[in-house]
Amino acid sequence: MAEPVRQSPLEQFGYDRLDAGYAVTVHEISDRGMIDLRGDAKDRKFMAAAKSVLGVALPTAPRTSANVGDLTVLWLSIDQWLITMPIDAKDRIVEDLTSKTASLFALVCDMSDARAIIRLDGDGAREVLMKGTSVDLTRGDCKQGTARRMTFAEIAAMCHFVETDPDVIDVYVFRSYADYAWEWIKATAGDGSRIDLFTKQPAPKV
Repeated sequence: MAEPVRQSPLEQFGYDRLDAGYAVTVHEISDRGMIDLRGDAKDRKFMAAAKSVLGVALPTAPRTSANVGDLTVLWLSIDQWLITMPIDAKDRIVEDLTSKTASLFALVCDMSDARAIIRLDGDGAREVLMKGTSVDLTRGDCKQGTARRMTFAEIAAMCHFVETDPDVIDVYVFRSYADYAWEWIKATAGDGSRIDLFTKQPAPKV
């Protein structure tokens, strides 16, 4: 039987890094597995089972995340989390979570092929993203670890602040919109359209 061949959402388009001539560095994160986990955060058995597999407690505060090593857990709602890890570790974690929560009210689903992850790296990352969303990403609560769902360029998306100062932000979009999101960022992240918020700006030529 033929073995399935995994292809990242943007690989088929031949996209490479955006770097020189852009306000930020942009590239696809293609080596991450993603697991959707649902359960009752008030159920101690469920929370303990998840922690025993993941090595870290599921975050329960809105728009937060938790990580241990190269595994990250993003809070999506009061009963839903997105777990990301190296793709090679995904199958084992799916199996372990399924086994540990088999007798509980819970759901474990491999979503590795459902989303694309586009990383923006640099001081202008927030400004680039804010061109496509009404969310104010300059707020003090948009700090390292923040995971926030939003409408971005008229599509459903989520941003995760991996690091700050300088910013490293992962943008999650559904696979079917990956090409559109990349092209949108490419069109709005060029040096010619750079926006430096809250800094002195030269007067326009008259």
